[in-house]
Amino acid sequence: MASSTAATDQCSLRVLGVDPGSRVTGFGVVDFEDRHLHYVDCGRIQVADQPFPTRLHRIYAELSGIIREHRPQVMVVEKVFVARNAQSALILGHARGAAIVAATAENIDVEEYTALQVKQAVVGSGKADKAQVQHMIRVLLGLREAPPSDAADALACGICHIHTWDNAHRLRVGLGGTRSG
Repeated sequence: MASSTAATDQCSLRVLGVDPGSRVTGFGVVDFEDRHLHYVDCGRIQVADQPFPTRLHRIYAELSGIIREHRPQVMVVEKVFVARNAQSALILGHARGAAIVAATAENIDVEEYTALQVKQAVVGSGKADKAQVQHMIRVLLGLREAPPSDAADALACGICHIHTWDNAHRLRVGLGGTRSG
């Protein structure tokens, strides 16, 4: 937790968002400084053509490299939502696990949000579709074009955490009111 405390003192934060998938994992790095979002990097880790254990290792290895390169203070990953296909959720859970282990192996804090929370924070509607998320990511980060959906979802995860972190920070320092209890 030391990294989060240091971020609080500086009132800035670098976040790695991850949209885990067993075939494509999106990632996005966003800075928050002086109450402004700044795009750093995003992309996709494509592993669809490999055996499943190799996919998981590659997700872990590539995210580890991204963490070492960008040095985020926190990694944010979407919580698994189980709808109709439990097998798909289980496979997705493995990809999430590889991502989480990459972060914890580098001593990076991990936060999780539901897809509803992420869409609500970025678009204003928990029922937003992928195109709406991509559009808002482009607008919020001042990008010339929208990133691929996996990368946009990852950036959205990061922005969701930044909003949550900023609100909590403002409450702690008294800008948002006084907390009792």
